[in-house]
Amino acid sequence: QVQLVESGGGLVQAGGSLRLSCAASGSIFSINAMGWFRQAPGKQRELAASISSGGIAVYTDSVKGRFTISRDNASSTVYLQMNSLKPEDTAVYYCAVGKTPLLTHRLLVDSWGQGTQVTVSS
Repeated sequence: QVQLVESGGGLVQAGGSLRLSCAASGSIFSINAMGWFRQAPGKQRELAASISSGGIAVYTDSVKGRFTISRDNASSTVYLQMNSLKPEDTAVYYCAVGKTPLLTHRLLVDSWGQGTQVTVSS
């Protein structure tokens, strides 16, 4: 069992930046991919970004060039640096881990964090 604790959400104006952090504990030996999903009201949970244990990253098209995912394998922590935020980025952001090399869909996720709210005002 892996426990995930997120931090760093909040309220920011459009064009601003936020950095999310997620620390994993428990059965961390089972972790391969780490990532961030997001869920806006009335919408399905979707991938924002994922990163492999070797540092290969994938992003959904809407965040490419604005978000950067990174991880520290020594501390089992994953980060999401979000720049040039837009109102449409408003969502609950969930940290996720899985056994596959990358997380490209929510069905590949083994463990979820509790979620952190990101609100971008126009």
